[in-house]
Amino acid sequence: MFLRLVADSFTRRPRRKVLTAAALSLGMAVVTAALSVSLDVGDRLASEFRSLGANLVVTPQADSLPLEIGSVDYRPVNAGAYLPEADLPKIKTIFWHNNIVGFAPVLELQARALLLSSGNWIDDVSVIGTWADHAVLLSDGGEFKTGITKTNPWWQIDGHWFSENARECVVGSSFAQKSGIKIGDPISLATGGITRIPSPFKVTGILSSGGPEDGAVIVSLPYAQTLADKPGQYRKLNVSALTKPEDEFGRRDPAGMNPADLERWMCTPYISSIAKSIEEVLPGTDVRVIRRVADGEGAILTRVRALLWMVTFAALLAAGLAVGASAAASVIERRTEIGLMKALGAGSGTVGFLLAAEQLVLAFVGGGIGYSVGTILARRVGQKIFGVAPAPSLLVLGAVLALAALVTLMGSAIPLRRASRLEPAPILRGE
Repeated sequence: MFLRLVADSFTRRPRRKVLTAAALSLGMAVVTAALSVSLDVGDRLASEFRSLGANLVVTPQADSLPLEIGSVDYRPVNAGAYLPEADLPKIKTIFWHNNIVGFAPVLELQARALLLSSGNWIDDVSVIGTWADHAVLLSDGGEFKTGITKTNPWWQIDGHWFSENARECVVGSSFAQKSGIKIGDPISLATGGITRIPSPFKVTGILSSGGPEDGAVIVSLPYAQTLADKPGQYRKLNVSALTKPEDEFGRRDPAGMNPADLERWMCTPYISSIAKSIEEVLPGTDVRVIRRVADGEGAILTRVRALLWMVTFAALLAAGLAVGASAAASVIERRTEIGLMKALGAGSGTVGFLLAAEQLVLAFVGGGIGYSVGTILARRVGQKIFGVAPAPSLLVLGAVLALAALVTLMGSAIPLRRASRLEPAPILRGE
């Protein structure tokens, strides 16, 4: 009987029900799109932010007080200690190893350069040894491709990067302009006393980085190690990691945490907790966070999510007002019906429950339609902004249906309360 009453209500007043369901569907479509993008936006923005470059720098502990002004290191390139290259695969063994998207060791030195095309020597040339596209063998037998192209993706190169095992190099744009060197030209590099002309490097590209690298010659790390007489060692390591923006808890000092808080902190991909994990697997290192990158990521991500939550709240409010207006009009139209039900013995609770059930059916219908439309909208937005559409989520479906039911009940609360308090006698007398 109860189901018949609910079904009869829909068949006798289809127009108002359709309008209410349409309002709910529109609101839930916006909510679905906002929630889908919000759940997906963290990973998408984190990937996009990696174009800003490395967000961690690893140096020997002896260099824990670096001299940097304007993100430029002014220490002598031969100052301080060095780190073993053989330990680098350990980075991919930390708890958040999947969040490490790239790392590149760096070894800098000063050398003399011989331009074989002109026969001129250039003194005090900055030489940077690093990886371009290097395969790191992992402890589980796999390999991880990484290098400067992963940690500094914004660098622009005319030509191509050097091969790992070839005597090739890349020169900075300002160095190339000053020396007149071009792609394909040979250049020799030497340190110390020169007894013979070293084997030349072939220039494969000209780099534009917007930094001190524009005045340097970049070679593969093993050749820089040979020039510096530092076999198997490097000076600095740039690490690019996907992270979660640090909140108040994430900025706490782990030294003062209890075991439970420390475990929670270490099991959250904060930039500081990843730095701590790297320090543990690379003994004798100091891992510093590049705050201008990490804080910028967190601020932007927080603002984007706040905007999405504001849109969600506005959509829920609009849907609630529409449902409330529809419910109030429905109660006015059905005063005679409600009075007749009470005259036949229906209590206020029964009347209220019947009307609430009708509204809940509308909520689930509107929520289901809104989820379908919102999923399409979210895919369009995700594809347009991030290039990748968010996948449909059962979590979002459940949340949307629950929100639709909650908004419907809250919007209908006042009209339903008035309906349950109506007295049958004045209504049946036509008053």
